[in-house]
Amino acid sequence: MKNEWLILMLLIMTLTGSLGSVYFKFYTNKKKLIYLLIGFAFYGTGALLNIYLLKELPYTVVLPANALTFIWTLVFAKWFFNETIGIYKIAGVAFIISGLIVLIS
Repeated sequence: MKNEWLILMLLIMTLTGSLGSVYFKFYTNKKKLIYLLIGFAFYGTGALLNIYLLKELPYTVVLPANALTFIWTLVFAKWFFNETIGIYKIAGVAFIISGLIVLIS
């Protein structure tokens, strides 16, 4: 049961880090302080989860899992900013997922 929670925390850690960057991007476009503050809150949450997970899991698991942030970033780039996601980016995501499976197994 504890391992399931730690895996969920890994996913949340990467999600919050990526969402922090989304709000930083919103701030650069709209210059509203609230976006900057929300970005810091998400980023800070991700950092605190990272610290906790480094205590609970091997370094060789936590740091490679940070690569999931790149996957969230592609999803959010399309969703929030309507950016084009081409075949090379999709291939990159496939390589990231493959690499994570190899490293964490």
